[in-house]
Amino acid sequence: MTSIPNPDDTAESNTSTDDTATEPRPRNRRHTLKRVLGVTALVLALGATGGYFYLDATSDVQRVGAETCGEVIPDGADRHDGRAVCATLDTLADAWERGDAEAYGRQFTEDGTYTTYIGSHYEGRADITASHRALFKGFLKDSKLASRYLDMRFLTKDVAVLTSRGADYTGDKPGADELTKVTTFTLVRDTDDTWQIAAFHNTERSNVMERLSFLWAPDTAPKAEK
Repeated sequence: MTSIPNPDDTAESNTSTDDTATEPRPRNRRHTLKRVLGVTALVLALGATGGYFYLDATSDVQRVGAETCGEVIPDGADRHDGRAVCATLDTLADAWERGDAEAYGRQFTEDGTYTTYIGSHYEGRADITASHRALFKGFLKDSKLASRYLDMRFLTKDVAVLTSRGADYTGDKPGADELTKVTTFTLVRDTDDTWQIAAFHNTERSNVMERLSFLWAPDTAPKAEK
């Protein structure tokens, strides 16, 4: 005998099938979420990259400094002393170019200090000479120094401070706006009326961070950079 389907059973079966068909699959949800997160991350990365390149492209310094040391000898200072300070820096650069660590070290006082842009701190002429002997044979072999001069001041008649922009290089000499370091020399008069470096400090310029700082807080910019 053929059984007659119960209409209620058929309706329940159809309803169950429809509910299953319309319910979103968990895997599809996860896939969609991953795509959204991926696109978001890509947009953020592109925005960050674009922002970095914008900051880098607009971060040139306004005050690049004088081409020669003699140009920053202050008014009222003894011109002979100013030229003697410049002569010490010229001798320093010449020793660097020749890779002569001993001549380089002789431009410092016996107890002179030397702080690099990566934070290495050397104490005494012997320490400075030994480190540059290794550098001139390794990382800095055949390199030269490029400099632009910002400021010279005589704190007393026997103590001078000179600030410059600089970079070491091989190949083409970097332009005035391409010097990546800011250096400070403190020099003292020697007994023979020459000048020696008592302290040297080198700072790497982070151009993007500097530009971001000036945009975020304009009053932090030096007067010469506004």
